[in-house]
Amino acid sequence: MERLLSRTVDGVLRMSAQRVPERIAVRYADRSWTYAELDAAVTTAAAVLRERYGLQERARVATYGHNSDACLIAFLACSRADLIHVPVNHHLTGQDLEYILRQSGSSLVLADPALMDRVPAGPGVRPLRDTGDSFLTALDEQDTYDTDRDAREYVQLLYTSGTTALPKGARMTHRALVHEYDSAIDALDLSEDDRPVHSLPLYHSAQMHVFLLPYLAVGAENTIVDGPDPAVLFDLIEAGRADSLFAPPTVWIGLSNHPEFASRDLSALRKAYYGASIMPVPVLERLRDRLPGLRFYNCFGQSEIGPLATVLRPDEHEGRMDSCGRPVRHVEAKVVDEEGEEVPDGTPGEVVYRSPQLCDGYWDKPQETREAFRGGWFRSGDLAVRDAEGYYTVVDRVKDVINSGGVLVASRQVEDALYTHPDVAEVAVVGLPDERWIEAVTAVVVPRAPGAVTEAELLGHARRKLAPFKAPKKVLFVDELPRNASGKILKRELRDRFAAS
Repeated sequence: MERLLSRTVDGVLRMSAQRVPERIAVRYADRSWTYAELDAAVTTAAAVLRERYGLQERARVATYGHNSDACLIAFLACSRADLIHVPVNHHLTGQDLEYILRQSGSSLVLADPALMDRVPAGPGVRPLRDTGDSFLTALDEQDTYDTDRDAREYVQLLYTSGTTALPKGARMTHRALVHEYDSAIDALDLSEDDRPVHSLPLYHSAQMHVFLLPYLAVGAENTIVDGPDPAVLFDLIEAGRADSLFAPPTVWIGLSNHPEFASRDLSALRKAYYGASIMPVPVLERLRDRLPGLRFYNCFGQSEIGPLATVLRPDEHEGRMDSCGRPVRHVEAKVVDEEGEEVPDGTPGEVVYRSPQLCDGYWDKPQETREAFRGGWFRSGDLAVRDAEGYYTVVDRVKDVINSGGVLVASRQVEDALYTHPDVAEVAVVGLPDERWIEAVTAVVVPRAPGAVTEAELLGHARRKLAPFKAPKKVLFVDELPRNASGKILKRELRDRFAAS
């Protein structure tokens, strides 16, 4: 435990500000903050939240905005002011948005001015994008707020993506997140010499807690951009301002399919991190062929564990490119059957965790909390296999396994087979209701170009790669696959859309 960087989340920044005060901490658009300036801004913003807005300790504060330095400052200010931060997906509207604000009991919403009209009446509304101006300068410089916080207190409610049910707010303590930062630094080789670019939404746990906060802990220079626009990312890499990038497989697929991918000078990119969903092996092979010097890390986990649980390091990819690696420093994992009994290596089962990184339950959902932690281990919902060396390979989500004619089929293996076809840009495999098969293995495909490939061609390709019972019974073509902001394909939406087809 002596390696832990701080007792509290905002303390991570403070320790770096004391060590490297004049180094650039964050760049966003035309603004930049040194570590000393960022730490001072967080303290002032904490005073604004507590003194001007009159919030009591452990009040919930929602942030609803696009990527910016303001999003980061708001989160760290909540930590310093002993408030509970509630990051909200800026794509949510209507009932979905209202549900999270109501369920969390948020008493204040910091919103982008352009998004304020979406926020339902009830909670307070303050503009977030003005953080660089009015929010941070609302009080005199001598008016600051800092308090001693218990590391066991909640600092954030991380809402699950809600792909199969209503989102649940994972109760994250300072202690849990600081442990997770330590695990990320250790497993991902994060260094003060890295120049990471953060392009995924900061409300999502992976970008904020696996990369941005751990990189602030080591004193690196961070660049925040609005989103994973290939042209923007290519420009930053070519200019030497970015050598480290995290993205889900859907973004890496988009980058590898971009017309400029083959012609731009991307040699400055040294570290490539992927996660949030399963990376198709053929796509990873294509990226490695194009950028042979790039070091790839597979990051796997879920919001409830901060979210990093396992990592496959660059030197571990050979011979196990479909693996998500081994548990990180502060995570203990095993594979169990439906009764919670550990299964032998090589046997599929559900991954369960014990870790100080874990949430201690879901906000105001006692039944779901009991179910998730039954037996003293957290039930992940991921179906995986562990090998004799301790490497885990995720087969599927437990709820996404297809029961075809009484035989269980993992969608990932079918997807990997179809990704080897040159005219498949993206694919998701789901089970659709079928009188004969119970669930028919069905491939939903985005072709590289309209009409580039037929259903018969893909069915034949799959049958040459797979056992007959695993091969798709049907191929459906779409222009794009539905996904949430973290890049996860929403298979539930596909099942609902095509159930009667």
